[in-house]
Amino acid sequence: MTTPYVLLADDDRAIRLVAQKALEKAGFRVHSVDRISSLMEVIVNPEFQVLVTDVAFPDGDALDLLPEIKSRRPDLPIILMSARSTLLTAVKAQERGVAAYLPKPFPLDDLVSAVEGLKTSIEAGTPEADISPDQSPLIGRSPAMQDIFRSMARLVHTNLSVMITGESGTGKEVVARALHDLGERRKQPFVAINMAAIPRELIESELFGHEKGAFTGADRVHDGRFAQASGGTLFLDEIGDMPAEAQTRLLRVLQDGTYTRVGGNRLLRSNVRIIAATHKNLPDLIAEGNFREDLYYRLNVVPLNLPPLRERNNDIPDLCQHFILRTVKDGFPTKKFSADAMDALMAWHWPGNIRELENLIWRLAVLVDDPVIEANHLGPMLIDVRGQAGVDDDTLTPGQSATLGQSAHFHIERFLDAHASDAMPTGIHDRIMAEVEKPLIEISLRYTGGNQLRAADMLGVNRNTLRKKIKQLGIDSGSIRRRVIRG
Repeated sequence: MTTPYVLLADDDRAIRLVAQKALEKAGFRVHSVDRISSLMEVIVNPEFQVLVTDVAFPDGDALDLLPEIKSRRPDLPIILMSARSTLLTAVKAQERGVAAYLPKPFPLDDLVSAVEGLKTSIEAGTPEADISPDQSPLIGRSPAMQDIFRSMARLVHTNLSVMITGESGTGKEVVARALHDLGERRKQPFVAINMAAIPRELIESELFGHEKGAFTGADRVHDGRFAQASGGTLFLDEIGDMPAEAQTRLLRVLQDGTYTRVGGNRLLRSNVRIIAATHKNLPDLIAEGNFREDLYYRLNVVPLNLPPLRERNNDIPDLCQHFILRTVKDGFPTKKFSADAMDALMAWHWPGNIRELENLIWRLAVLVDDPVIEANHLGPMLIDVRGQAGVDDDTLTPGQSATLGQSAHFHIERFLDAHASDAMPTGIHDRIMAEVEKPLIEISLRYTGGNQLRAADMLGVNRNTLRKKIKQLGIDSGSIRRRVIRG
């Protein structure tokens, strides 16, 4: 097979040089340009077999020109690089026939692999393509979130049932609403119901409606959420809390598309897309007999597992900026974070995930008068919410570390005082270590550039012990040291 001749377009000279060097080292021929105008001049050259391009140029937007590029070279596979790492960019890239989408920053190996992966389609003369639509509030440059965006971009034009899993506060309803807002049902209702917030005896009536006289107090016909969401999307939040009777009725709807109101016998037809979500482990509930296995497979046609914020901490600066802009729109003065403060936020383990971060930004907007938020502003804010120290020693100056140590003493003593009236608490060491061990190792690896031997020395542990801990705690040590292209 012939080696593809790559046309590389990016207005950043450093990125062009690094990317060109990596591709040439892998055996590809490369011609690079730094302007949209230059790209459009040479795009008709049939020698170019792959286009690798950034989105934003001083003289134009490559996304807007993709239809024209495709019309001139319908056989040309396109790899899109972008620092606009949003769901909207991923969706537009798919909609406009992009073969691969690489959100910046990305490892150079990913670029080489993407070009390598196009060899078969180049030889066959057929470009790879995909589809999807418009606009989204989701934010995330991390690989985990970019995987979610790519999956969502493929899902928005389907009616497939989706199961969204993840810890509380990771944004499951935001994802569900984005799937609706970007899809063909977007002009119809999006109706959400939280199973955990409704008395169990009322869930069937809430979902399917009831007839007049179906039970005491049913003095009129009531349309349930299925009827309210007709033509649109029904979001079943905390599906793991659905009682057994309602599970059986829901299964019937998913099987044959019909249901009856409570107390009625007339078949009603359902026309909704179902998106379910839970923070619980449904396979465990199935094993315990608390969730129907057949319903699980009907709902779990396409699973989306949202990562906790502690596993995507590189997204925190963008998320902070997003939430600060919201506070500014509500009349609060704009604020910035110092480098120490941002390091502290990225080191925190965020048990409440994005919801906790959003609430923190609002508290800072209301309670901090200074235009620049420092690390010492954050400790008390996080401690107030979680009852423990909110920033790690490794991210603080010596003076700030002392404050953190005093805070830790205070909250451990408060914990002991709270339990002294009944029995002396046990296992405090393990409980505290469970909270700090993973971020401590991650910070050590980040500080040493991923060098496990140096990190082990820094921590004062054996290298084999560190390797076991990395595996046990699910730490992706490799990603810390990979070379990346940044926007």
